[in-house]
This record gives sequence, structure tokens and C-alpha cells, in this order.
Amino acid sequence: MTHHADGEVLDEFLVSARSLAEYRAMFCLSDDDLSGRRILDCPGGAASFAAEASALGAEVIAIDPIYASEPGELAARAAPETERAVAWTHRHAGRYRWDWYGGTAEQAAMRRAAAARFAVDVCAAPHRYLAGRLPSLPCADGAFDLALSSHLLFSYADRLDADFHLAALLELSRVATVETRVYPLLDYTGAPLDDLIAHLRTELHDKGIRTSLRRTRYEFHHGADTMLTLHA
Repeated sequence: MTHHADGEVLDEFLVSARSLAEYRAMFCLSDDDLSGRRILDCPGGAASFAAEASALGAEVIAIDPIYASEPGELAARAAPETERAVAWTHRHAGRYRWDWYGGTAEQAAMRRAAAARFAVDVCAAPHRYLAGRLPSLPCADGAFDLALSSHLLFSYADRLDADFHLAALLELSRVATVETRVYPLLDYTGAPLDDLIAHLRTELHDKGIRTSLRRTRYEFHHGADTMLTLHA
């Protein structure tokens, strides 16, 4: 486990509300990626991606352990959880680059709008939100064309070990027939994880899964400008 200075440790996983615009930038998503594709978002948190991408014609399923709660409860929790995540980010503003958003106020507004869209959609289309957790998903082999995973793997490397990461990546690859894309490749303090990434890429290669690193159009944590892609 990595030990951080006092006040830097995030005791609980954050439930974040990210928008389609953020997903497009984090994962280099093109219009073709979203056109009629079967997409997994795991963990989905309170993101509006499933709602927004589905409106564009994608078939999106979001998976997260929090979805075991009733839709009404999830909708009610979206705003306070978003405020908790926004507060954490703004308390540690020096760790981040704000130019993509324009500033802290714009970032907070985008996250709040995403949470509100999620709250509506989880009640209107609960079939898009399945309870489950990595590294064991309630999905058949090849259920999706594309799997997206952000801000769990690598982000929480202080409590999720290398074996968990490998099992989770293998599971995402199992359910995605084209690609799995993972972002970011730093932990939540912004610390690089080059040794862990190299180890996982070697393990995946030995299991017949080709990987690559790709620059993104998004950098919030300083240096978080790369995603890991697993090619099916």
C-alpha cells in the first residue's frame, strides 16, 4: 500500500458524475465509437454517459456496485455524492489542470449537470444500470463491443493490488469484443504508476492480449494524458 502524507488519503471511493464530453476526451471517443455500438461503462458512478450516449444511438450499460440501491435512492444520492467529489477536487486544486474546463466553477457546473441527468435517467431507464463489481461482471462473453473504465483501476492503487488490476483487466477484455479503454494511469494523488502498468502489460501479453498506450485529449491530473487500451 502506498502511504501518503496526512490529509492526502481519500478514505472512501468517490462516486463521480462525469459527462459525455468528458468521456469523449478521456477515451478519445469518436462518433463512430458511439454509433450503434454496445458499450460498457464500468464503474458508472453517477455519470450521465449512459444517458447521453444512448440518446446518440449507442447501446450503453453501466455497471457499479452502488446500483444495488433502488433508482429513487440513487437519484437522491447523486447530488450529495457529486458535491463530495467536487469538494475533494477543489480542496486539492493544485493537483489539477483546469484549462479543459475553464476553471473550478465550470468543472463543478459540468459535474452537477451530469449528476442531474443521471438522476433522471436512472429512474426513467433503470435497465441501463446493473449492480456488479470488478473483477466479476454479470455479463456474457463478448456482450459489448467497447468497455470503458475510468477512475477505479490505477486511481485506487493504494488499496487495489496488482492481482486485482490484472483480474479486472482480464474481465473487461472478456466482455468486450473490440477494445477496452482505461483512464487515467495515475493514482488519485497524481502519482505515476509506471512499474504497475509495465507489469500488467507484460502479464496481459503473456495471456495473448495486446495492449497499447494512447494520448488523450484530456489532462486533469497533471500528467494524466494517456489511456491504456486492450485490443481483443
